[in-house]
Amino acid sequence: MAVLVAGLTGFAVPDATALEHAINPALALMLFVTFLQVPLSEIGRGFREARFLGALLVSNFLVVPILALALAQLAIDDALLRLGILMVLLTPCIDYVITFAHLGRADARLLLSSTPVLLLVQMALLPLYLGLFLGGDVVELVRPGPFVHAFVWLIAVPLICAGVVQFWAASCTTGVRVSAALGVLPVPATALVLFLVVAATVPVLGAASHHALSALPIYILFAVFAPLLGWGIRRLFGLSHAASRAVSFSTATRNSLVVLPLALAVPGAIPILPAVIVTQTLVELMAELIYVRVIPLFGKAKERRAKAA
Repeated sequence: MAVLVAGLTGFAVPDATALEHAINPALALMLFVTFLQVPLSEIGRGFREARFLGALLVSNFLVVPILALALAQLAIDDALLRLGILMVLLTPCIDYVITFAHLGRADARLLLSSTPVLLLVQMALLPLYLGLFLGGDVVELVRPGPFVHAFVWLIAVPLICAGVVQFWAASCTTGVRVSAALGVLPVPATALVLFLVVAATVPVLGAASHHALSALPIYILFAVFAPLLGWGIRRLFGLSHAASRAVSFSTATRNSLVVLPLALAVPGAIPILPAVIVTQTLVELMAELIYVRVIPLFGKAKERRAKAA
């Protein structure tokens, strides 16, 4: 409903693009209330799960680049179009993927503990992959600033705030009441983010509709194959079903909201790059609504058989 209302708002309200300034605060709120649902005292175990981290790195930085390069060949022969497609498909999400993974019965704690690694590796590899796939001239166009800014304000600060509330809840009844009240917010906060993203970005699609439509089938194919490839990685690493679902969510969810400022810094980017990246965001958000229903079914039959045995 939030996506539908946002789409109508984006078309009907002339200045809807101004809503983009509220996206990051809404993301921070969403992640704060999501982190409250995750026992932060257990987050450290993610760093001890070498197999999970290995699966995450292999899926996002070996398997996905191959898939992204193959899909990019389906695009029309336009340098900016392919740059936008590759920029967004080569960068794994570090923010709202945690919320969707939590809703989709994946191990959100493992995913959360891995965000610093995902951030650092994508910052290092994105220029290398773009240079390899498109030529060395694009390397200078990718700057680390937006990545670092996103990690500090969308991951670190909400995580610290959630830790403070959890500590408060463990020490007094008032903290328990506050934590319980905040516990009802993850779904409304996620709906707010979806509304803001869609309403703010729909207006830019018209100016580069030809490029956006060219990228659309590529993003749909990625949304179908990426979670399946992520799930398939589990066989190599012997992961639990919850951890495997987390890899599927990470493999399928991209860092579009962080990549967008990078794209806007590219000379001549507007309107093509924003439209191409926003198209991926819209496809992904619709796909996430399916993932939170379908991915929990991955491995469920085996779990039932194991319990019966």
